[in-house]
Amino acid sequence: MKYLVSFLCICLVVVGFSQEAEEPVGGARISFEDSSFDFGDITQGEKVEHYFFFENVGNEPLILSDVRTTCGCTVPEWPKEPIIPGQKTKIKVVYNRSGKMGMQTKVITIFSNSA
Repeated sequence: MKYLVSFLCICLVVVGFSQEAEEPVGGARISFEDSSFDFGDITQGEKVEHYFFFENVGNEPLILSDVRTTCGCTVPEWPKEPIIPGQKTKIKVVYNRSGKMGMQTKVITIFSNSA
């Protein structure tokens, strides 16, 4: 019985410390459904597009000030108006494979007021 009580106390302590404390969300915060996308095999000269869906999970309006890519073959379109807390929207990315050979990796950088 003594061991059972000790074991239960240890379990309670472990469970208590394993709980993550929720941090208060201050300001705007961006949360993406997917952070990457693989277009797979596409032919040279083909244009393909993808939408990156995201949500403002913060408590202030989210503002995307700029979205940049690593080359001109990848063109982003993003919302210019503030995204209110809880609102979901998207960034459209069009990739033009014209003049490109072999495997390609493109990076999209988002500049915002996200915390």
